[in-house]
Amino acid sequence: MDRVMAANFPGGAAVMRPASDKVDRRSTRRVLAETGKGPVAAFPSEDSTATASLRTRRSCVILNDGAGRDAGGSARRERLARLLEAQGVTADLRRVTRGRDLEQTARDCLDEGYGRLIAAGGDGTIAALAGVVHGAGAELGILPEGTFNFFARGLGIPEDQEAAVAVLRDGIVREVPIGTVNGRVFLNNASLGVYPEILREREGMYRRWGRSRLAAYGSVFSVLAGRQRPLDLAIRIDGAEVHLRTALAFVCNSAYQLRQFGVDGSEAVERGEFVLLTSRNESRFAMLRAALRLALRRPRKAEDFDLRTGREIAIRPARRRNLLALDGERQALASPLQIRHAARPLRVIVPREASG
Repeated sequence: MDRVMAANFPGGAAVMRPASDKVDRRSTRRVLAETGKGPVAAFPSEDSTATASLRTRRSCVILNDGAGRDAGGSARRERLARLLEAQGVTADLRRVTRGRDLEQTARDCLDEGYGRLIAAGGDGTIAALAGVVHGAGAELGILPEGTFNFFARGLGIPEDQEAAVAVLRDGIVREVPIGTVNGRVFLNNASLGVYPEILREREGMYRRWGRSRLAAYGSVFSVLAGRQRPLDLAIRIDGAEVHLRTALAFVCNSAYQLRQFGVDGSEAVERGEFVLLTSRNESRFAMLRAALRLALRRPRKAEDFDLRTGREIAIRPARRRNLLALDGERQALASPLQIRHAARPLRVIVPREASG
């Protein structure tokens, strides 16, 4: 990690540019892609030295209109622009209306010379931008606007928007270890089994009742009240193999999230390991009871789940293609699922007092 890297932005008004106002760097992208050093792949390369030298510290806020507590509309962008200007932060703004366009927008910004991308949204939005930023060796800023904001809260970034903008102005760059599944970046957790179904139910509840933590918890109980199909998994952790039949396999890379739910394992994460939680029971009643205990921060490890830790985890489900949840977003990935830490950390702007 750099000893101290100031992340101060030059003072001035926030500048809003339309999405069409772009510098055409397709020729640069093509040359870099041919040499294997450009930030153009969906699963970014680890070698970013060449592309990093082409960028400046210009900053762009990528605002996900489909995410956040106050999703959608130009009024949200205008409020953010006024807040950036009031705090003396200079940054362009880009609105993304569909979540699947986040990564492409991020790659376009890097091609145009931006050295800092700022994610305005929830954990899924942040993770999508983090994958592109990490592969390019750029810097990531965060304006947390999601339901839980585990990644931001774990780094000491406040959920209050004005205070979060102040972090962009006054913070420093910290290097944060992140996980990958088959090369796909995740920040907090990766899971398969019942949890991806919970996410699908959650989106339906969000559409009906709005985004809230209550609606998120409601989606858990709604799904668990139905019939669940257990998974047959062969799991290898740091060379030791175990075969399990379980409804949920949850890999956590966030000590903060584990502490929030009263689950053991935060010390393992802090020393560079993943925590793997697998449900012990398959009955609907047992899983509902375990979910209630978790929501109340009173889990019972011996009754509700098994906990294992390791630096590398390989999961081989019976199915060839598997639906996973990565930081609250569903992804289909092929078996086996190789889970390990990225070769280098992610560079994130954090509060100075949270840099340790």
